[in-house]
Amino acid sequence: MKTKNIVYLLALAIAGTFTACKKNYLDIVPTDRVPSVALLADSALFEDYVINRYMSIKLQDKEGEGTNPGFGRGFEYAMWSSVTDEAIYNNDDNTWLIQRGLLAPENTGIAGTIWGRSYRSIRECNYGLANIGKVAMSDQHRKILRSELHFIRAFRYQDLIRNYGAVVLVNDTVYALENNLTDASLFVKSSLADCIKYAAAELDSAALYLPQVNDGNWQQGRATKGAALALKARLLLYAASPLYNVGTWADAAAAAKVVMDMGQYTISDNYSQLFISAAASSKEIIFSRQYAIGARHVCLEISNGSNGYNGWGGNTPLQNLVDAYEMNNGKVITDASSGYDETKPYANRDARFYATVLFNGASYRGSTLQIYTPGGKDSKDGPSNWNTTKTGYYLRKFMDDNNPIDNPWNIAGLQPWIYLRYAEVLLNYAEAQNEAVGPDATVYAAINQIRQRSSVNQPALVAGLSQTEMRDAIRRERQVELAFEEHRFYDVRRWKIAAVTENVPAYGIDVQISGTDTVYTRKVALTGRLFDAGKNYFLPIPRTEIQASNNQLAQTAGY
Repeated sequence: MKTKNIVYLLALAIAGTFTACKKNYLDIVPTDRVPSVALLADSALFEDYVINRYMSIKLQDKEGEGTNPGFGRGFEYAMWSSVTDEAIYNNDDNTWLIQRGLLAPENTGIAGTIWGRSYRSIRECNYGLANIGKVAMSDQHRKILRSELHFIRAFRYQDLIRNYGAVVLVNDTVYALENNLTDASLFVKSSLADCIKYAAAELDSAALYLPQVNDGNWQQGRATKGAALALKARLLLYAASPLYNVGTWADAAAAAKVVMDMGQYTISDNYSQLFISAAASSKEIIFSRQYAIGARHVCLEISNGSNGYNGWGGNTPLQNLVDAYEMNNGKVITDASSGYDETKPYANRDARFYATVLFNGASYRGSTLQIYTPGGKDSKDGPSNWNTTKTGYYLRKFMDDNNPIDNPWNIAGLQPWIYLRYAEVLLNYAEAQNEAVGPDATVYAAINQIRQRSSVNQPALVAGLSQTEMRDAIRRERQVELAFEEHRFYDVRRWKIAAVTENVPAYGIDVQISGTDTVYTRKVALTGRLFDAGKNYFLPIPRTEIQASNNQLAQTAGY
């Protein structure tokens, strides 16, 4: 993926589209852009402009093909989970250098687009906010669209904050061509506390006029009051966490409680169905990326399917994650009384394990996964062996069996990508409340709602946990409940435990048939995994951004 430098994001994105040039014989009327005069003269067209800010930049992968636009990083090939202890991307896709601690301003891997795309989106929101008063529409409609722009701008800032820490808060007027390198204020970082305060205030502004629910055409695809408040709760949770340490746990708990008290959201009964199209209207989903009917299929199935099904391997779960799933009696596998059997490692596990990970012997698409050697069709002895998992596992979460693996390119895959869901809000509340006052009854209630959804039915947490024991339980719950949803990377950093979790080898499992026995042996799936606590808690700003600022922009500490 190619980085957009700060010159581009501060001088081109909107100005190139909506400013006029002095007429001369070289002037050509573009056919792929809407002139500003038309945009500001038509309220429906302006609303389309706002809606398009949810999609924003169309990213390019390394082959130059378009990946899925949106707030995330594409989700078609390498997921953010593959730079954590959840998974590795089987064929690298610019992820291994992050796993191995080799991030540098000149070599950012799949993390290179975050800075540029975020500021471009902020700049686009600034344009909308500066000009919405010129568009003829009802006051109520204007309030809602303005609130959406505040929400999107805040979302981009929270993404910058969680990836870079303290960042530049560009002022509201930064959207036109005349904003250039002579304005040194464009490159001065605000304090981390001020960054979080600003983003939280943006979300308060957004929540003021956003609707409780959207109509049936949009459902969770556009911002609502709950989305703004849930994002604020996440932001304040980060602020209180050890890495940030600029907020209070009590404030974070209170922010999450506001969302809980809305009565708008519930835990879905069916965990696995939550992540595919059938659950797009679930009351658990607060805000998600939705895909239009007829749009290009996101191809999750071929990208992550096993080689035995003509899949490409893709984001393959690590043993590190598999070991975190409890037994279905609620005990961790290291507990001698749990019933865990190393010769049958996948028996009687937390139901979320089966909804997330494909393993040797798992039922899948009318067959059984054969990851064993010799001879297993999903092993290196099967077809397309270059796509064989290096970890001994394949991804199950998000995969819709109704979508084809072979030749999926013209199929409309409608799996939503969930940015905010109610389970996260409950986990955020439980963590903040436990840190603020200890493991009271409300902490237990929040966690047990998640564990005891009917499709999971994990036992309630045992009574009498200490604050430390509850902290460990909550962290494990986040690890398994939110697996592959872009939380783990940030969680281990904000808790300041990444020096432990990210310096553990990337483990997998080797499965061999020996006579009538199946033998499971732990192995290292990716060598050289490394986390440098002196710099890797935040990402480096791409060198091109620093250079484009005439070196006025300060690099992330340690780089």
